[in-house]
Amino acid sequence: MYRSTLLALAVTAAVANFAHAEPASLLPASNPFAKQSTLPFNYPAFDKIKNEDYAPAFEEGMRQQSLEIEAIANNKAAPTFENTVVAMERSGQLLNRVSTVFSSMVGANTNDTLNALDKDLAPKLAAHSDKIRLNDKLYARIKTLYDKRDKLHLDAESKYLLERYHTDFVRAGARLSVLDKEKLKAYNGKIAALQTQFSQNVLKEANASALVVDSRAELAGMSDKAIDVAAAEAKKRGLDGKFAIPVVNTTQQAPLSVLTNRATREKLLATSLARGSRGGDYDNRALVLELAKARADRAALLGYPSHAAYMLEDQTAKTTGAVNTLLADFAKPAVRNARREAADLQKVIDAEGGKFQAAAYDWNYYSDKVRAQRYAFDENQLRPYFEFNNVLVNGVFFAATKEFGITFKERKDLPVYDPDVRVFDVFDADGKQLAIFLHDPYARANKRGGAWMNAYVGQNKLLGTHPVVANHLNIPKPAAGEPTLLTYDEARTMFHEFGHALHGMFSNVTYPRFSGSRVPRDYVEFPSQVNEMWMAWPEVLANYAKHYQTGAPMPQALLDKVQASSKFNEGYRTTEYLAASILDQRWHQLGPDQIPTDVLAFEAKALQDAGVDFPLVPPRYRTTYFSHVFSGGYSSGYYGYLWAEKLDADTVEWFKEHGGLTRKNGDHFRKTLLSRGGTMDAMEMYRGFRGRDAKIEPLLERRGLTGE
Repeated sequence: MYRSTLLALAVTAAVANFAHAEPASLLPASNPFAKQSTLPFNYPAFDKIKNEDYAPAFEEGMRQQSLEIEAIANNKAAPTFENTVVAMERSGQLLNRVSTVFSSMVGANTNDTLNALDKDLAPKLAAHSDKIRLNDKLYARIKTLYDKRDKLHLDAESKYLLERYHTDFVRAGARLSVLDKEKLKAYNGKIAALQTQFSQNVLKEANASALVVDSRAELAGMSDKAIDVAAAEAKKRGLDGKFAIPVVNTTQQAPLSVLTNRATREKLLATSLARGSRGGDYDNRALVLELAKARADRAALLGYPSHAAYMLEDQTAKTTGAVNTLLADFAKPAVRNARREAADLQKVIDAEGGKFQAAAYDWNYYSDKVRAQRYAFDENQLRPYFEFNNVLVNGVFFAATKEFGITFKERKDLPVYDPDVRVFDVFDADGKQLAIFLHDPYARANKRGGAWMNAYVGQNKLLGTHPVVANHLNIPKPAAGEPTLLTYDEARTMFHEFGHALHGMFSNVTYPRFSGSRVPRDYVEFPSQVNEMWMAWPEVLANYAKHYQTGAPMPQALLDKVQASSKFNEGYRTTEYLAASILDQRWHQLGPDQIPTDVLAFEAKALQDAGVDFPLVPPRYRTTYFSHVFSGGYSSGYYGYLWAEKLDADTVEWFKEHGGLTRKNGDHFRKTLLSRGGTMDAMEMYRGFRGRDAKIEPLLERRGLTGE
C-alpha cells in the first residue's frame, strides 16, 4: 500500500531549497527542520529530531507557505505559468520537510506526544489547505491561465500540471459562494479530526485487544518459541504466568492456521472481529457514522450525490457505476468458489471425525490440511526457505537488478529512528546514485498495521531533488538470536511494497506535483502488484529460496507444488477482499439523508444485498477497523487493488510474451510507466506501455474465476 503524507491536505509543496529563497524564518536554527538536511539526498536527520521540534516547525511552515501564496495571489503582474503555477510548486518547503517525517513517524514509530499533536494538527492542516484552495485571487489567476492554456506554448507536462491545478481547485470548492466556502471549511476540519481519531483508536484497540489465555495447552500447535514470545508479551502487559497474542490489522490472524484448540481459535477470531465495536474508549461506531455523514454533506455541498461519486470522478474508474459493476461481476463467481472450498474443508473435518460444521475460525487451519492433502505440502514447509535477508537481498534486490540494472549497497552511517531499520544506497545501471532506500520490517506496538511505502524526499527536476523512499512492513519479530522466517504472504508483500519503492525511485519528472507515486489511487497499486510476479519467477526464486540452515535450494518438488497451488483458496481471498471493497462503497455511496444509525446492522445488510454474506468468509476488514477508508487515503478506493490488478495481470502476460525478466523489458516498463509519475492521464500511460487497453481475461484466469 502507498501512503500519502500529511501534506496531501495542503497544496503540493516543494521538497528542497534550490533556486528558491524561503521566507525569513521565525524557527530557531537549532530546530532540525529549519533548513534542509545536509545529509545525502536531504535524508532526514532522525538522530536530531525530537518530539518538541514538530509543532513549531508545522506552525512556521504553514506561516511561510501562507506568505508565499499571498504573494502569488496578490502579484500585480499578469498571471503567467511561471509566476503562478511554478511559484506554487516551489512553495511550502519547510511545511513539506516536517510533514513527510511526521506522517511517517505517526505511522511507524508513534508515541503519546505525536498522537496528541497529530490530533491537534489535522484540522489545522485542513484549514491551511482550504486557505490556499479557496483563495479567490489565486483561483482567478489559475483560471485565466487555464482558459488560454492552448495558447501558452507549454510542454506536455507543464500543460497537464496547469490542468491538474485547475481541477484540484475546482474540486476543492473554489467556485463555491462565500457562505458555502465557510461550510466547506467546517466539514474539512471535522473530517480531518475524525479520521485522525479513528486511526488512533484502531492502533490503541489493537494493543488492548490481545487474546490472553491461561495455559500453554490452549496455544497447542504454535511452536514452543512462539508460545514463549506470547508469555513474554503477557509479562510485558503485567500478566505474569499468562500468554498474550496481539491482533494484527486484518480480520484473519496468522495463528489461526496452526492453533489446534478450536476454542482458542474461536476466541482469537472473535477478538479480532469485535475490534472497535465492543464498547469502551476505542469504539469506532459513533465515529464511523459521524464521518460518513460529514463526507456525504461535503460531497453534497460540492454538487455530488455522494462521497464516492466525488472521489471516483478523479480516479481512472470515473463513476460509482463502473466500480459497482466491477465488484458485482466478481462477487458471484468468487463466492461460488469459496463455497466449493468450504465444502472441501468440511470433508476433512468429517473424515477426522469432527462433529461440527466449519466456521470462519476453522478456515485457515483446515485449508492448510486441504492444501497438504491436495498438493502434499503446507505453507510451514516454505518458511525455512524464506529467510528475511535472503528474500530481501537475493530476491527483491536481485530481481530489480536483473530487470533494471540497479544495484544496492547497505550503509550504516545514516541515522535511523529504530535499530531494526536498514538503509541502502541505490545505484543506477550507469553507476550514478539513484536513491536512498529505507526498509523497516518488524511489527511494533507503536507502529500501525499493514504495509506501506512513503517518500521522505520526492524526485523532481524543478528543485533538483532525488528520491529517499521507505518500505514499512509488520513482520513479527522473532526472539533474540532466532532467524526471521517469512510466510508466503509476507514474502509476497516484500516484493509488492518494493514495487511502490521502484515507482518512487524511478520518477523522472519536472514538477513535485507529479513525483513518483502521485497518481490516481486506483492506479497506484498497479506497479507494485506487477512486482509481485518476480517472487515466484523460477530464476528469482532459485536465487533466494534456500534453507536458512543448510543453504540447500528449495526442492524442485516443493517448488512445483507451490506453483501448482497458486490458485488454491482464491475463492476465499477474492471474497474477503470484495466484502471489504463493497463495505467501502456502500458507506460512501450514501447521501446525507441516508446515514444509518446502527453500524453493524448496516454492514450486515450491505454484505447480504451484494451476495457476499458468506459466514465462513468475513470481510478482510470490518467497518470499525477499516483504516484504509476511514483514516487512510483509500476512502471509496479500496476497489482499486482489483482495478489495478486487471492492469497488473495483463502486464504480466506482456512480460511473458516478451521473454520475462530481461533488461529490455524492464527498461521499457521504466521508460513508459515507472518514470512518468503522474505527468499524464494514467490510462493513456498504460496504453503507451502496452499498445492497447488491458484485457480482463488474464485476471479472471489468475483468480480461478473462469468457467462455472
